[in-house]
Amino acid sequence: MLQQWIKRGLGVVAALLAGLAAVAGVYWRGRAMGRAQERADNEARLQGRAADARKEVRDVQEKVARSNDDAVADRLKSGWVRGGPPADRD
Repeated sequence: MLQQWIKRGLGVVAALLAGLAAVAGVYWRGRAMGRAQERADNEARLQGRAADARKEVRDVQEKVARSNDDAVADRLKSGWVRGGPPADRD
């Protein structure tokens, strides 16, 4: 009778361990899939930003190519040169 209880107890413990292993496996697989999805989203976002930057570079190059030298020089002086030191902040 005692052996029967031990066998039944071991069966229950084995079933519980198998259930826990299954739950842990599902958890870790979901976590890995989430990481892969996050990496894919970040890569897509990065590619989008890179495409925007390439478009901006191309637009500026085309605009400069259409402009004459004086217009480009004026633009650089007005928009790209830092101003003097800030006024006194008292």
